[in-house]
Amino acid sequence: MRIALIGQAAFGEKVLTELHARGEEIVHVFTPPEKPGGRPDPLKAKALELNLPVSQPTSFKTEQAFEHFKSLNADLGILAFVTLIVPERILYLPRYKSICFHPSLLPRHRGASAINWALIQGDHETGVTVFWPDRGIDTGPILIQKRVAIREQDTVGSLYFERLFPLGIEAIIESVELIRAGRAPAIPQDESLATYEPICRDEHARIDFSRPAREVYNLVRGCDPQPGAWCELSGKRVRLYGPALEPISHSAVPGTIVAIDASGMCLALNQGALRIASVRVGSMKERVAPQEMVAAGEFSLGARMT
Repeated sequence: MRIALIGQAAFGEKVLTELHARGEEIVHVFTPPEKPGGRPDPLKAKALELNLPVSQPTSFKTEQAFEHFKSLNADLGILAFVTLIVPERILYLPRYKSICFHPSLLPRHRGASAINWALIQGDHETGVTVFWPDRGIDTGPILIQKRVAIREQDTVGSLYFERLFPLGIEAIIESVELIRAGRAPAIPQDESLATYEPICRDEHARIDFSRPAREVYNLVRGCDPQPGAWCELSGKRVRLYGPALEPISHSAVPGTIVAIDASGMCLALNQGALRIASVRVGSMKERVAPQEMVAAGEFSLGARMT
């Protein structure tokens, strides 16, 4: 099958690797432009390794982009982790139109931060969807879905890389086979079940220690690794990573550091406690163990984060 692949990052690279290994004809690969001084995108690097043509358009909305895509004479377009808007007229150019990967059980959690919001909102189940994209944001008919339970200890990082990433690759490959066999469904999404959330940014990641323990925990794991749930101590922003919810209640005011040891730092919550494995303080680029912040004079027992 002649496939035009639009994507980026490790997920796009893995999709390309699997499709190529199965003998699909990849007629063109599209990746976003790199930032000045940035590393080549993994999908771009893999495409060049396989001697495949690569383009890095800044937009798919131009006439030039449309004519280029049209000239490919593709059977199928595959969107594998795409952040640029791809207009409907390009999506519909291939013989079988296009399919798109999304890391949630659509129509729940439409938008670019689906995994974050599934955890922040305390969902017990999520999954992946391959759908037929249209002019809306994650609104097209569903081709295939695969479900997974969300584990108590999951963060965005663990849920994506350990579960949804491989499941998404599997779903895309299965979708291509269904399309080839003429058995690919197009099931309309139930709009009564639809939710849409914005990109999860710092404005959403501020910790409110007055909230119940479970809500605080869900926010921290739903922002790990990005953007990093944060609070403040002594005027400095502190981002928290590697959370674990402990049922032990403390008499201290929520947000107070009640323990720091080799396993991390424990903060008092409303009817519980939050253990944190690592932190970033202020302008730090790398995470460090809370004990290092004690040695640096930044953290101390009894200090209260707000």
